[in-house]
Amino acid sequence: MDKIIDRIKKYLAQINNKDLIKNLFIILIIGVILIIIADIFFQEKKGINSNLKLENEINYTSNIEMDYGAILENKLEHVLGQLKGVGSVKVMITLEDTVERIPAFNTTKNNETTNELDSQGGTREIIREDMTIQVVTGSEGSPIVLKEIKPTVKGVIVIAEGAEDLEVKERLYQAVKTVLGLPGNRVEVYTSK
Repeated sequence: MDKIIDRIKKYLAQINNKDLIKNLFIILIIGVILIIIADIFFQEKKGINSNLKLENEINYTSNIEMDYGAILENKLEHVLGQLKGVGSVKVMITLEDTVERIPAFNTTKNNETTNELDSQGGTREIIREDMTIQVVTGSEGSPIVLKEIKPTVKGVIVIAEGAEDLEVKERLYQAVKTVLGLPGNRVEVYTSK
């Protein structure tokens, strides 16, 4: 270790002070430029990551809604296909609204009551109420969801082989009404080609 320190001292003694200052200044400038470039690069990467996070959140939301409708359709097709006299079945479900998510909130409520007496003997009560509501977020900054309300079914169309038989058509109609809890005016059953 002492040999290395001695070599460094000899090298520094050989270099002229002006050259040393010049070299240190150049190294300092190069270091500052590298720091600026690295900062710009990481800011762009952060922007890309936040844009990707937003896109993923939007896709996740639309996928949940699409998946919910598709899951209902697939389950209904499977169940209706099991009915006596029914061949292949296609189901289309229209949803009335979107998935509603209820986030967790922190609520702080402050009440302050002041009673005042005026010079004529009258009293006055002043009530001041402050309320602060904050959305609770998880580790990634997205809100914590307490409850998720699935969309309601607006209407159903069933296209099935065998639906030309009125008994089969009625069974399909009643099955859809029962499974989804819909009134009859929201369900239509048709025969397939």
